[in-house]
Amino acid sequence: MEVILLEDVKNVGKKGDVVKVNDGFGRNVLIKKNQAIEATGKSLNDLKLKKANDDKIAAENLEAAKELSKKIEESSISIAIKLGEGGKTFGSVSSKEIAEEVKAQLGYDVDKKKVLLKDPIKAVGEFDVKIKLHPQVTTTLKVKVLGK
Repeated sequence: MEVILLEDVKNVGKKGDVVKVNDGFGRNVLIKKNQAIEATGKSLNDLKLKKANDDKIAAENLEAAKELSKKIEESSISIAIKLGEGGKTFGSVSSKEIAEEVKAQLGYDVDKKKVLLKDPIKAVGEFDVKIKLHPQVTTTLKVKVLGK
């Protein structure tokens, strides 16, 4: 019996795979638990159309990320940080603050988890910060840290 898996099943296959299983296992376990459906002509065609649609959406998301990457690379943001005596900084600039400033100054919505900052910025100056927009697209943003 051939079935199309609706979710990942250990030792059987991944979601969307067409696998051959024993009739009893397919009917009594996989189909009963809604982990699979029987691979008929209609269900195979639906799977093919769904995969084509998913590929199209993934390509559109990749293209949008590339466009946003170009726009972010061409721009920069400025962040003010408090300075004490002798030019020492109070606090630091974190990925959360960078994400908020990108939204405020540039108008792009960037998740703070996507801002790749090893350590918070604790000095005044200009820094290159990497932002991962898509699994295949990483861009660099210029961040100017100013004293106030």
